[in-house]
Amino acid sequence: MMDKLSDIRLLLLDVDGVMTDGGIIYDGNGVETKIFNVKDGHGIKMLQRYGIEVGIITGRTSLVVDIRARELGIQLVYQGALKKLDSYLDVKQRTGFSDSQIAYIGDDVIDVPVMRRVIFAASPADGLLEARNVAHYVTICAGGRGAVREVCDLILKGRGFWQEITNRYEL
Repeated sequence: MMDKLSDIRLLLLDVDGVMTDGGIIYDGNGVETKIFNVKDGHGIKMLQRYGIEVGIITGRTSLVVDIRARELGIQLVYQGALKKLDSYLDVKQRTGFSDSQIAYIGDDVIDVPVMRRVIFAASPADGLLEARNVAHYVTICAGGRGAVREVCDLILKGRGFWQEITNRYEL
């Protein structure tokens, strides 16, 4: 598995069920709220510091996703992507990356076509069976509960950056 990670240049993420636990909260005014994991965000920032781009492809459309993407410096954001493969092909064209340089985390049947194309596909532990069955890696953590961070750490290890990262935090 680690050999699949050695040339990853881009990690693409689904949102609901991957970056979040899949729950959606509406307040009394109909304003949508999602809960994102801080550790996942730190993993994304570490990838970016080491030159690995991060993007989002989600089937839903939400202002909250735009806010989180801006906060994390994610510029590749595709919302309302009901045919995620179309968005994926656009990402490839925009970035110039090939399937062999892209990883994807998805948790549902809508993610499977992209998961089948990339060099490294992951699914959260609580992803649907169809997504887990095509994944190269099923995380220990659930979606919104550290699954993204787990994959970020794997990519950083596969790219050979992990020792440098851990050295930075030693006293």
